[in-house]
Formats: sequence, structure tokens, C-alpha cells
Amino acid sequence: MFLASNVYLILCRWVMPPFTITQLAGFVEGYGLKRDYVSWNKISGNVKLAAIASEDQLFPVHNGFDWKALDKSVNGPVSKKKKRRVRGGGASTISQQTAKNVFLWQGSGWGRYLRKVPEFYFTQMIELLWGKKRILEVYLNVIEMGPGVYGIEAAAQKYFHKHARDLTRAEAAMIIACLPNPKKFTVKPASRRVIWRYPQIVTQMNHLEANSDVRQLIKTNR
Repeated sequence: MFLASNVYLILCRWVMPPFTITQLAGFVEGYGLKRDYVSWNKISGNVKLAAIASEDQLFPVHNGFDWKALDKSVNGPVSKKKKRRVRGGGASTISQQTAKNVFLWQGSGWGRYLRKVPEFYFTQMIELLWGKKRILEVYLNVIEMGPGVYGIEAAAQKYFHKHARDLTRAEAAMIIACLPNPKKFTVKPASRRVIWRYPQIVTQMNHLEANSDVRQLIKTNR
């Protein structure tokens, strides 16, 4: 199984995963399966920028893990005034989310802890063998963006009746705003969380687009 998983990992450097455990689970649960994998050049730069702005702003430069965010997630940030820990947010990078979606399973409880070691391994391997552009390309194609809706092309068609390459900045931010719980935080009709979150993502996109590492990463291949 270990050897087979590594062969599969290498193949996925060029071939999109035929299915994921998350997709199969959603289908069995009755959510259906809507997806349409598209290549890097058919995904709007707005989508790539929105994903980085919302999910992992250090994605272009980290090695798969945001250790400071991980520490904050576990221990909470230190309050300078009260010298105590305040509960923080999540720490899962785009690389970790991609490894989890393609090779492993979702969920919390004991399954979450059993997943940690293989998640670390697969995250390191895709960072080493795939590179940032391929990781982001696969992420935007396999991640759930609505009940039974997987990938940005299927989401763009469902919510805005257009291709992923034609999404505006606001539309891209609205879709990304449904993460991390796309079954609960609906894009259309827009849930309160999406309405609250997507303008924040747009603001962060405006700040990040000037960053040279981000610009280099999200540009279209020639």
C-alpha cells in the first residue's frame, strides 16, 4: 500500500486524481458528484489569488506548513495585556488540505489524529515532487465548493453560469468564502458567513496582488 500510494502520488503530478475519498463519501451520502477538472491556464488568476488570500497567505514561500499558525491554533496567540492565550483559528495550509483531499480523508475525532502522520508525509512529498503551481491547481480542482460540487469549474458553472477562467474578483472571493464548510456556508443563496467573509477576501487580494512571490505563482503559463 505504501509503494502503491507513492506511485499514485507521482502519477498525480501530471494526471488529476480520478476520485477522492471525500468525493466518494459525498456521493454515497446523496449529495451527488459535480466536477469538471480544468488545467492551470483555464483557472482565473482571481481564483488563485482568492484562495491564497483566504486560505494560506504564506503558501508561495512556506515548505508545506505554517508553523507559527500551527502554534497559534494549538496554544492560541499570547495577549500582551493579559499575558494569556487566546484561542486562535486553524492552521491547515493549502498544501496540507491538498494532501488530505487527494490521499486521505476528512473528519474530526480519532480519525483526525490517525491522519496526522500520513498527512505530514504526503504534504512534504507533494511539496517536493509537485511544486506550488501543481499543488494549487489540484487543490482548486478537487476541493469541495458546495454540496456535491468539487472544483472551481463546477462551482463557477453552478453559481455564476460561466467558466472558471472568466470569474471576477468578487465571484472568486464568494466561492472561496464558503470554505471550510461548503455544505453549511452556501454561495447561492449566499449564507451570512459568505456575505460577511467575501469582502474581507477581496481586501486581502488587493493587498497581496502586489507581492512578487504571489504574482509569479499565479501567472498563466505560456
